[in-house]
Amino acid sequence: MRPKIEDHIPYFSRYIDLVTENEIMAALKNDHHTFIEFVKAIPPEKSEHFYAPGKWTIKQVINHIIDTERIFSYRALRFARADAQAVAGFEENDYAANANLKHTDLNLLTEEFDVVRQATILLFRQLEEKEMARKGMMASGETNVLALGFTICGHAKHHINIIKERYL
Repeated sequence: MRPKIEDHIPYFSRYIDLVTENEIMAALKNDHHTFIEFVKAIPPEKSEHFYAPGKWTIKQVINHIIDTERIFSYRALRFARADAQAVAGFEENDYAANANLKHTDLNLLTEEFDVVRQATILLFRQLEEKEMARKGMMASGETNVLALGFTICGHAKHHINIIKERYL
């Protein structure tokens, strides 16, 4: 099943709408494979490329995807466990600015994404429908667990599209 519009903040629609699968497990697994193959195909010499001054490098974009997946998976875990406390937001530009990627290459980022996505898949695999439907409060509004899973996939797709259009 797919999340309904009332299951998430409106901003997440831009990501959820990019996901073509109708089941979360299929979406997570298909996106996992697609993302890894995409990153492996990026020429290593492009990893430090940015398309305009002040924009992130390809490595920073990929690291942002990984950071965001970790944060959204954590939110999904908290909401699935009926944690009633609101979760704090995060400033993506601060994360990018403070990530030490000097000794990180695309292979290491691919490996990290692989492990993080495997953990996300395992989390969602053990959730039942009632847990997927649970909502939690974020700084930007209320969202359910299922919507977070679809947002994770759509967020990765969104950034793949940006890399294709502006970086390569």
